[in-house]
Amino acid sequence: MYRELSFDHDDYSIDADNESDYDLDDYALSDPNFSDLNFDDYSIDEPDIILDVPFVPTDEKVVHAMLDLAEVTSKDILYDLGCGDGRIVVAAAMHRNTRGIGIDMDPARIADAMEYAGNAGVEYMVNFFEGDLLEADFSQATVVTLYLLDLVNVELRPRLLDELRPGTRIVSHAFDMGDWKPDKHHSFGSVNLFKWIVPAKVAGTWEWQATSGETYRVELKQKYQKITGNAWIDDQPAQLKNALLNGDMLELVIKSETNSRPKGFVMRCEGKQLVAADDDQQATPAIKITIP
Repeated sequence: MYRELSFDHDDYSIDADNESDYDLDDYALSDPNFSDLNFDDYSIDEPDIILDVPFVPTDEKVVHAMLDLAEVTSKDILYDLGCGDGRIVVAAAMHRNTRGIGIDMDPARIADAMEYAGNAGVEYMVNFFEGDLLEADFSQATVVTLYLLDLVNVELRPRLLDELRPGTRIVSHAFDMGDWKPDKHHSFGSVNLFKWIVPAKVAGTWEWQATSGETYRVELKQKYQKITGNAWIDDQPAQLKNALLNGDMLELVIKSETNSRPKGFVMRCEGKQLVAADDDQQATPAIKITIP
């Protein structure tokens, strides 16, 4: 039911503020309501298939910009949701030695993608299958690429947060995720690329021992990757000076009311524990507790 949406123009230019090294000449995204696009050439014969978003091939420069933003390597498994003719998956295999999966509901596009992969000589590294994005299994992905409408992204958002492992990178061309703010946003003229890192679920009350002997406790509230909360040291109120969450890594800076020097803890979320990623300060894993 969902299609990759892309715009194929020859040249485009980078914003002056953009940090990318891409040399892109006069590229402009089509009118946001797509009224200026003619999709007649992409109609299909099957009357029972209705595509919510028409397919137009992604410009190759944008493909490589998406792979760069996602920092795709040979260790990744890339899933392209709404893969169209498969060019993102094939480019990742050809240029990054990355295994990839493309999912699309249009059988004609799946056939095109398989043929394209075969012609490129990477058919042994990729796979394409027909499926509904709201039902297909993409839980093994370490990178997910999207070129869908914003409403479709928002509809997919719960699955991306619940089913992908913390640290998985998501890159979307043109469309965001509603109130889930991106970790990075790059602009190429009128073309926007967004990147999110799936956050671990760390909301709740956690307790652990420091190497100095004190018992630390934090009560964390979470909205996506944004963390707020309160802290205690040996049951005495303390200040949670900073809380940063990046994938499965959580950094907390806590200051005692009686000590001028704050103490920092770097932890990795592993199941129901926050284990020390920096052994200097944390003596025991943080365990989620229930306060009576």
